[in-house]
Amino acid sequence: MPEYLAPGVYVEEIEIGAKPIEGVSTSTAGFVGMAEKGPIDKPVLITSWGQFVETFGRYTSESPYLAPAVFGFFTNGGSRCFVVRVKNEAQDGDYVGADNGPGNRTGLQAFKEIDEINIVCVPGVTSEVVQQAMITHCEGLKDRFCILDPEREADLDAVQAQKEKVVSERGYAALYFPWFKAAIETTETQNNTTKVKLIQDYVPPSGYVAGIYARTDMERGVHKAPANEIIRGALELKVSLTKGEQEILNPKGINCLRAFPGRGIRVWGARTTASDALWKYVNVRRLFLYLEESIEEGTQWVVFEPNDEKLWARVKQSITEFLYRVWKDGALMGTTPEEAFFVKCDRTTMTQDDIDNGRLICLIGVAPVKPAEFVIFRIAQWTGGSEISE
Repeated sequence: MPEYLAPGVYVEEIEIGAKPIEGVSTSTAGFVGMAEKGPIDKPVLITSWGQFVETFGRYTSESPYLAPAVFGFFTNGGSRCFVVRVKNEAQDGDYVGADNGPGNRTGLQAFKEIDEINIVCVPGVTSEVVQQAMITHCEGLKDRFCILDPEREADLDAVQAQKEKVVSERGYAALYFPWFKAAIETTETQNNTTKVKLIQDYVPPSGYVAGIYARTDMERGVHKAPANEIIRGALELKVSLTKGEQEILNPKGINCLRAFPGRGIRVWGARTTASDALWKYVNVRRLFLYLEESIEEGTQWVVFEPNDEKLWARVKQSITEFLYRVWKDGALMGTTPEEAFFVKCDRTTMTQDDIDNGRLICLIGVAPVKPAEFVIFRIAQWTGGSEISE
């Protein structure tokens, strides 16, 4: 309390009730790969294709995947990403990188210092070592999701074998198949004049899909499955998949890219590589990442506050108001907030030992929406005069 020494009227500002929790960003990507130029092993924030070209250059035969992936990211709706360039002779290990402490991390490890990253891509690199490192990175930090590419020449058997090597038990990764042809910016020099030209080649899907994640997040929200979306810039699939072939791949957690007459080339799958069925959908995992990080960042004020009933009530109110907004946005099931979520923070969630040891424990339950993956219309002839029974 302030110290008052003279008579008078004093006005004090106090805080009561909930503190608002703001939702975190969900669509900042992190790319690792080889580039024509630019700093090595230093994450650089990129907010446009032009800025990427100025910093890292365009496609070259020595660095074929990073530039097209970033181009596809911005073309499909992405707005910001961090890029780490590795040496052009990099093997599986500068991609994975080394963790030599703050300011000295390389490759993928450099992203540990950037909290804003939500989506991780290493375009075109399909080795088990690198993709397992991506999954480990995301599972360890618990605030990001990785998009995995198939092998360039993969067929149905090869991509199924690959998927078995990149399982993320709790769904921190998704695998998309196949590669597709796209227009790629490169340069050529004639008569001492350098010009930009377009070539067509097959590109890995991860960068383009990351852009679709960002586009879906912005237009609908992170709870919407990033599927049934056109891949902008995709010209021709390397493997043209049938419905029957997808019936083999989809249950195994391999997301197919398919061409539909009159509807273009679309992402036609929304599954993770999870072994736990609770986490088999991309949007469910990414929704939980959003909820967890938003609550974590929005309740930092709680640390070192007196751990009593008044604090518990404020924490519960803050989280309840946040989840109510999430439910109103359509991210949670239920016709009422009570059906969509619950928040408990009281002596039923904490023992006296917890309180004595400085632990405030809040129990939160949410009912996420799941995608309508199989839409079934049951149609029958009806002669009228009687109701139809199921």
